[in-house]
Amino acid sequence: MSDSETVPPATVPQAPGSAPALPQEALKIASGYAFTGPALDLGALVWDGVCLPDAQIRIPLAMLNRHGLVAGATGTGKTKTLQLIAEQLSAQGVPVFLADMKGDLSGISAPGQPNEPVRGRAADVHQEWAPAGFPAEFFALGGIGRGTPLRATITSFGPLLLSKVLRLNRTQEQSLGLIFHYADTKGLELIDLKDLRAVVAFLTSDEGRAELKNIGGLSSATAGVILRSLTAFEAQGMADFFGEPEFDTGEFLRTAPDGRGIVSVLELPAVQDRPQLFSTFLMWLLADLFHDLPEVGDADRPKLVFFFDEAHLLFDGASKEFLDSIAQTVRLIRSKGVGVFFVTQTPNDVPSDVLAQLGNRVQHALRAFTPDDQKALRATVKTFPNSAYDLEELLTGLGTGEAVVTVLSEKGAPTPVAATRLRAPESLMGPVGAAVLDAAVRQSPLHERYAQAVDRESAYEKLTEAGRGAKGPDELTQAGRGAEGLDEMTAAARTGKRAGGEEKPSVVEQVIGSGMFQSLARSIGTQLGREVTRSLFGTARRRR
Repeated sequence: MSDSETVPPATVPQAPGSAPALPQEALKIASGYAFTGPALDLGALVWDGVCLPDAQIRIPLAMLNRHGLVAGATGTGKTKTLQLIAEQLSAQGVPVFLADMKGDLSGISAPGQPNEPVRGRAADVHQEWAPAGFPAEFFALGGIGRGTPLRATITSFGPLLLSKVLRLNRTQEQSLGLIFHYADTKGLELIDLKDLRAVVAFLTSDEGRAELKNIGGLSSATAGVILRSLTAFEAQGMADFFGEPEFDTGEFLRTAPDGRGIVSVLELPAVQDRPQLFSTFLMWLLADLFHDLPEVGDADRPKLVFFFDEAHLLFDGASKEFLDSIAQTVRLIRSKGVGVFFVTQTPNDVPSDVLAQLGNRVQHALRAFTPDDQKALRATVKTFPNSAYDLEELLTGLGTGEAVVTVLSEKGAPTPVAATRLRAPESLMGPVGAAVLDAAVRQSPLHERYAQAVDRESAYEKLTEAGRGAKGPDELTQAGRGAEGLDEMTAAARTGKRAGGEEKPSVVEQVIGSGMFQSLARSIGTQLGREVTRSLFGTARRRR
């Protein structure tokens, strides 16, 4: 061959009718996702700006209980990713829990609508798209909003989670733990907020202080802070979250008659302005599942996949003990067959002890407009395995519905980092109508079970009865105090003044002055103690 002749470029031989050969680096990435067992299809590999539909990116079903992270800036498609994963889990018989922050995940119950963007995305990734709705239940915290009410008792919620909701400091948190310990051992069930207020008021009396003197005591100043926090909490309309019937988190594990997993959607738009509450309540649901479910080891599919939206709210301002409990729950709940996906804007929102346990990652685009953004971008890149991509450039250039993915293979090893064009959900990408949602809630078999609140005898009523036994109904009315007067006492503690402008006695003086507790310590002290068994976060084990 002469120097003037042109040598053709080398090519990889192809069989007649085969798809174009993948570039070498893309082929290496794609081979990391060639699983043999059941898996969820996320989308198609993107390499050098080109979508390669023959290189499918997937997550092994058996690895979903190894937890995960879905992250990305606002508007990059995180919600649609949740919807896509939830649909496929349901189709494979796995129940799902979704926290719906914006109110647009209710559409998972209705078939999607074909349009040009959907058809275009399906063609890009070789998806055989067909509209489909999935079995769904809708819930609302305390019945605020549309959905079957979710409630927890104060006893079950526990002191650690409640301290975070009330924003108590470390000393106050420890004192609240002491109050719970006393109530547990004396059989004083804390069902709602008035029960807790009653016990706090009692423990600031002479009799109550004597009860606690051997295990640390409770100062009147700390008791006053707790009472004021409870009152402010209730004034914000949050009392409805606590009470009975308490929700049984085992309801999240159900499947539909056709074998598909039920998608439980917690509607949160009505409580978006109460982030401390709903994020902590989500943690209670997870903790309750943890201590109720049996060990299953490494199953071929999870019992439940739990999506924890706006995860950064859970960690904001959390104590070290609280963060340690989260890390321990995430680490141990895997063996119960529950997978947890945290959903937030950047991996930096999640503490490193928790982040290290999230084996599956779907990272949508990040913005880098400010020095802080650029710092967060570099920190995010460091959380990924070594990659053939320039991740700093890639993560700022991803389009809506695209993400950088790495998951655990069937052998538990991290897969290569893959830029992915995600599939389109097959259910409705938006909310169903209000009338449709309300009808679905009313038709649910759970609605009748949980809709109506119940107020049975608990600590408040027991203290009321003790007060009546000490002084009699007529004298209690004349004195204007007793367990029925605890609300007024709490209000008075806030103002610190008598009606006529005189300085008001302290909470301790008010309780002691009422006279209702003269026989209370004797009556309570002679009861057989039955301390509640508590698990992580101090949550109570359910007695079934």
